[in-house]
Amino acid sequence: MNEILLVALGDVGDQVLGAIENRLWQVFDHQVRCLPCLSAPAYAYDAKRQQYGAVEILRRTLASAPPETHRLLAVTEADLFIPMLSFVFGQAQLNGTAAVVSLARLRQEFYGLTPHGLLLLERAGKEAVHEIGHTYGLLHCPDPGCPMSLSNTLRQVDHKGEDLCMNCSIMVEELTKQKRTMRGAEGIR
Repeated sequence: MNEILLVALGDVGDQVLGAIENRLWQVFDHQVRCLPCLSAPAYAYDAKRQQYGAVEILRRTLASAPPETHRLLAVTEADLFIPMLSFVFGQAQLNGTAAVVSLARLRQEFYGLTPHGLLLLERAGKEAVHEIGHTYGLLHCPDPGCPMSLSNTLRQVDHKGEDLCMNCSIMVEELTKQKRTMRGAEGIR
């Protein structure tokens, strides 16, 4: 079944999870199911950077996933990094199973600004689509309005639309068909 599992790592709020669940369902047309909340990712904390390692979070979250998981998105308040970048809004296994999105730098208050709940929900939805898109094998899109475009700043996140561009949508459909065909062929053997 092409189900997307959603799991909070610590307290991220039902409203945020609901917005992400809705956006993923609308874009990918797969059932989205929330798993019970897991603890905040203290295991991935890097004291020197004062951030959390995205790769370790992916590894641990995937290890706790139910068998036969198709796609899994973890959502956390932790500020994420990967070794080659000072921060990331999220990280995913390209053409894999797991992805993670951080809400930390999507929040206005991270930058000393007044909180804006609706803007946070919109940003979280876009970044969730972006990271799950990578699990389908999508690379960064050259269309700056597509959620699959690269975002190094909030301005870039805010410029994105909420739905995949036509090219990325077609690619997801094709990749999904290919995987179904491959699974069917494996069953014949």
